[in-house]
Amino acid sequence: KEIVGGTTEGVVAHTMQASKLCFLGLVLFLATAHGFSPMVSHGLRSKSALSFSTVNRGLPTFGKIRPLTSKTFSIADSLRMVSLPANTPLKIGICGATGAVGKEIVGVLEKRNFPVKELHLFGSERSAGKKVPTKWGDIAIEDFSVEKASKLDVVFVSVSGDFSKQFCDAMAAGGAVVIDNSSAFRYESDVCLCVPEINADAARKAKRKVIANPNCTTAIGLMALYPLHKQFGIKKVFMSTYQAASGAGAEGMAELFNGVKEVVNGPEGTVAKNQIFAHPLPFNLIPHIDVFQDNLYTKEEMKVTWECRKILGLPDLPVSCTAVRIPTLRAHAEAITIETERPV
Repeated sequence: KEIVGGTTEGVVAHTMQASKLCFLGLVLFLATAHGFSPMVSHGLRSKSALSFSTVNRGLPTFGKIRPLTSKTFSIADSLRMVSLPANTPLKIGICGATGAVGKEIVGVLEKRNFPVKELHLFGSERSAGKKVPTKWGDIAIEDFSVEKASKLDVVFVSVSGDFSKQFCDAMAAGGAVVIDNSSAFRYESDVCLCVPEINADAARKAKRKVIANPNCTTAIGLMALYPLHKQFGIKKVFMSTYQAASGAGAEGMAELFNGVKEVVNGPEGTVAKNQIFAHPLPFNLIPHIDVFQDNLYTKEEMKVTWECRKILGLPDLPVSCTAVRIPTLRAHAEAITIETERPV
């Protein structure tokens, strides 16, 4: 944030793929003293309300922040959870390594020169044995087992909510720090929902060894909202999100790509087939992501409300979100208007 002449510039967090934003931050939180250096964008100004947009166009810029005060730390001291020494090579596992998010996690570890001692890539039976080129050599996809994963230092899980519910606690009980990308644990009171730049302490004090990763749009938005909240106090949030096909994973991107070809190469009036999305996505906007709730918001929209409240520690914060699927392969965007407690 930057205060100039009584105005506030919006803070924008950029990321190549929204759903890996907190995964990356949590990796850094676990074993390094680096963090995001948010980029600055101009916004609309008024005495008590501020509007701005966040768009994730590319990899974030990073800068050093104050290092942790101790050489090692544990995420849940009360349970003597696994301690991870800073700057020490770690044994890393990725469940769902052949999926869109899994591939991004591998790429982030490479680009950040993360200290990897061993990298284990877990995939489906049909993927087992296939070699994946990485900076640590060609690594064969492994069949997943709790026994193997439990022996690792950190396991990233990006498969499905059902998979997470079945296996995450078991891996954590075996000694691994488990960072889950699904919504399976986000709203459980004894699980930390973590954006490390905002509430890393909550992860350290959590009662369980599983750390939940927030929804992609929540993570992006809160990176902009949190510094404004600290300075002015957030009273109310209106958010509109414009979510790319990547939010539905590799299958969603494939449906958009093939659908565009189908429409462009077909006769006039051709409508693309849809299985992943609620309606055909090519050349379309779909204000329907996930299922509608009793209050007529979709579950995707309510995730933003629930998660903003939990991460910020504001259980009664009024949040209204509109989520729209847009026909781009990657890059989510958000337009956010806030009302503040104190004049801007």
